[in-house]
Amino acid sequence: MNNGYPLDIRKIMEMLPHRYPFLLVDRVLEFEPGGHLTAMKNVTINENFFQGHFPGLPVMPGVLQLEALAQTGGLFVVNSFDEPLGDRVFLFTGLDKVKFRRPVVPGDQLILNVEFLKQKLNIWKMRGVAKVDGQVTCQGEFSAAIAHKGDM
Repeated sequence: MNNGYPLDIRKIMEMLPHRYPFLLVDRVLEFEPGGHLTAMKNVTINENFFQGHFPGLPVMPGVLQLEALAQTGGLFVVNSFDEPLGDRVFLFTGLDKVKFRRPVVPGDQLILNVEFLKQKLNIWKMRGVAKVDGQVTCQGEFSAAIAHKGDM
């Protein structure tokens, strides 16, 4: 399933359940099965969170950077299967070693990279790094599980 990269927003919307204003990945740039997935988010002043975070000093909230990395991880998992997830979803189960290094502001292009660490049953562990202009904005390790929508 790794042919045809980059993936545009239409393909991403086929793979993820998120929608505006919570879809935080605009394009998948690269996918290496069993290795990593790189995506990007174009950050614009039109983002709804900039209205209150912070007036006069717009900064993308760190938790939304982590969410963008989690969605990138979800795209890694979906692309790792030969068929669609169907009635299953990919949900965060934990965060470790999270660090914020620099603010993300309107006009930035956030490059999101997740690296596969391990999988045990339906739990996936990955390392995520977000960068702007080659500088790390946030990083951390996260785990997520694949669950059936009916079990939630």
